[in-house]
Amino acid sequence: MTASTMDARLGSQPVVRLALTMSVSTIVAQGANASYTIIDRLFIGHIPHVGNEAMTGVGICFPILLAVTAFASLIGAGGAPRASIELGRGNFKKAERILGTSTAFLLIIAVTLTIVLQLTKRPILLAFGASEATIGYALDFITVYLCGTVFVQLTLGLNNFISAQGKTAVAMVSVLIGTGVSIALDPLCIFVLGWGVRGAAVANVIAQMISTLWIVWFLSSGRSTIRLRLANIRCDQLIVPVLSLGLAPFIMQITECLINVVFNVGLQQYGGDDYVTAITIITSLMQIVSVLTAGFQQGIQPIIGFNFGARNMSRVREAIRMAFVTQIISATALVSLLAAFPNCFATWFTSKPDVIAIVTQMMPIFVCGWGIFGIQMGAQCALVGMGQARLSIFLAILRKIILLVPLALILPHWIGVNGVFIAEPISDATSGIVAGVLFAIAYRRVRRTIESATPINMPSTAGANQPN
Repeated sequence: MTASTMDARLGSQPVVRLALTMSVSTIVAQGANASYTIIDRLFIGHIPHVGNEAMTGVGICFPILLAVTAFASLIGAGGAPRASIELGRGNFKKAERILGTSTAFLLIIAVTLTIVLQLTKRPILLAFGASEATIGYALDFITVYLCGTVFVQLTLGLNNFISAQGKTAVAMVSVLIGTGVSIALDPLCIFVLGWGVRGAAVANVIAQMISTLWIVWFLSSGRSTIRLRLANIRCDQLIVPVLSLGLAPFIMQITECLINVVFNVGLQQYGGDDYVTAITIITSLMQIVSVLTAGFQQGIQPIIGFNFGARNMSRVREAIRMAFVTQIISATALVSLLAAFPNCFATWFTSKPDVIAIVTQMMPIFVCGWGIFGIQMGAQCALVGMGQARLSIFLAILRKIILLVPLALILPHWIGVNGVFIAEPISDATSGIVAGVLFAIAYRRVRRTIESATPINMPSTAGANQPN
C-alpha cells in the first residue's frame, strides 16, 4: 500500500477545498462532542426549584471533566499527528504501532484516573469552589461520570486516529452516535426517571460507551487504513514522541482546568454563587466558539502532517495559511455574536435575573480578545501538524500559566470581582501577538532545514508533483 492509495486527497487535492471539506466533518464532530456538556447544563438549569444550584454544582465539576479529556488529548492529539506523518512517509506498520501503543496508554490512564479521582473527589470539589448549597449536586454528578472514564479516554483519544487518515466523515459519525444517544437519554434520565444531575451523568456514560464501541470496531476493521491490532496494544518506547507532541494540547487543556478552578474560587470569594453560575454559562457558550476553531484545526492538521512527512512544503505552506485564516475569522465572528446578544444567550440556561445581568455585563468583556487569540490557535495547529513540540508547548504555557492565572489572581485585589473577567482578554490578546511573531521565526527555520536537506533532483512524493 502506498500513500496515494491510502488517501490521495491529502497529497493531491487543492488544499483550500480539501481543508474546508475535511473541516466540515470535524466541526460537526467537535460540536457533537461539546454538546455533551452544553446539553447537560441546558436541561439541568431548568430542573424545577433547584436548577441554578444544580447547574452551578455541575459547573464546579467542569475542571475535572477537562482534566479527564486533557489526558485523552495527551495521547490522541500526540499520537494521531505522529501517525499522520508516518502515513505521509508510507510507513504504515509504524503508524499501526503508534495506534496500538496509544491505546495501551489510554487504558492505563483511564484506570488510574478513575481510582484517584473517585477517592479524592469531595476535597477536590470543595477546593474548586463548591459551596454548601452546591456540593451535593457536584458529588452526585461526578461520582457517576467517573465510572465512564475509560469510555471518554478511548472515544476522544482514538477518534483522532480516524481523522488522521483523512476519514473525517467517519470521525464525525463516531461522535454523532454518542451525541444522539445523550440527547435522547438526558430528558428521560433527568426528568422522567427523576434522577436529576445523576441522570445527566448516566446519559453521558452510556453515550460515550456506545461511541467507544463504534470507534474500536472501525479501527479494527478493514475499512481503516491503519488497523488496531491486539498484538500492537502494548507499552512501547514509541510513546515518548507521542507524549512530546501531545504535551502542548495536554497543557492547553489541563491549564484550562486550572483556569476554571481559579475563576470559580475567585468568583465565589468576591461575588458568590451567582457569579459562579454566570461563569459556568459564559464558558458553556465559549465552548461553541471552541467547536468551530478546534474543528478547523482537526480538519487541517492531517493535511499539514501528511505533506510535511512527504516533504511537500508548498502544500504545507498553503495548509498553514488556511489554518490562520479560518481560526482568526471564525473566532472573531462568533465572539462578536456572543458580545452583541449576551442577554439572549444567558436565558438559554437560566431565568434568574441576577445571573442574566452578570452575564450580560461581563460577556462582551470576557470575549473581546479572542479574535487576536485566533493567531495563536493557527500557530498551534501548524506547529503540532509539523511535529514541532517545544514551541507549541511554550505557547500553551504562555497564555494560561504565565499570563492568565497571575492576572486572574491579582486583578480582583485591585478592581474586585470584575478583575476575574478582565484577565481573560488581556491574556488572549497578548499571547496571540507573541505567538504570531514566534511562529513566523520558527516556520522560516523549519522550511530552510527541510529545503536544504532535500536534493533538487529528488523524486516527488505523496502528490508533491500535483498542482497547488
